[in-house]
Amino acid sequence: MSGQSGHAGDERSPRSVLARGLSLLDAFLAGDTELGLAELADRSGLPKPTAHRLLGELVEWGAVERSRPGHYRLAGKLFRLGQLVPRHRQLRQAALPFLEELHATSGENVHLAVPDDGYTLFVEKLSGTESMVVGSRVGGRMPSHCTATGKVFLAWGGRERLRRVVDAGLPRLTPRTIVLPGLLHQDLERTLARGVGINHEEAEPGVSAVAAPVRGARGEVVAALSVTGCSQRLDVERLGRVVRAAAGALSARLPALAAGR
Repeated sequence: MSGQSGHAGDERSPRSVLARGLSLLDAFLAGDTELGLAELADRSGLPKPTAHRLLGELVEWGAVERSRPGHYRLAGKLFRLGQLVPRHRQLRQAALPFLEELHATSGENVHLAVPDDGYTLFVEKLSGTESMVVGSRVGGRMPSHCTATGKVFLAWGGRERLRRVVDAGLPRLTPRTIVLPGLLHQDLERTLARGVGINHEEAEPGVSAVAAPVRGARGEVVAALSVTGCSQRLDVERLGRVVRAAAGALSARLPALAAGR
């Protein structure tokens, strides 16, 4: 990407001031605790002076804060705004009892995720009582092709969603990440056949996960539940049945929730 973003004529650079500011916020990825000015400018496609000026305005507004000289991190105002999104808030409230049951049954990390373009966005996480620490966080997102929840969204999300993800590139996060479109297609076919998405050390070394689809009132996949933990002890087959049952129970609850009952 370097060398493509150092001037105002860059075709990747958004034209409106608002779009340019949002591109800086969108530059933060899962696992980024802070980013330097140069990295933010490169990822957003903005010239450094423009990025610096807009970051100053975002600091004043409360979207980002300076973590140290020349470095920035997302600030609490974005989290507060995120909690106000009605669809995610209602889904989280409905899912919480099922997440807690999964958490008690498995002792592992459990997640509620929703699709977000080519990513999986985590809207709730309960850390395992005896499980290993994993890199996911509430409000964070990870690529769909290498996560169990993301594979659910790709498998049931139709050809257009898969095409967009493949066209954007399949980055390798670990030696086990699937980066060839043909192999990913085969893996998604297996996901459909068994009813769960499985990630075996494809996003983080030593970490595996199994996820099942949550369906809305019209039968469409609106979210996914997952269990994540150490690859050496995670019983994917057993937990696959458990997470499918939890996702099915939550799916049955959502139509009544939408109807206000």
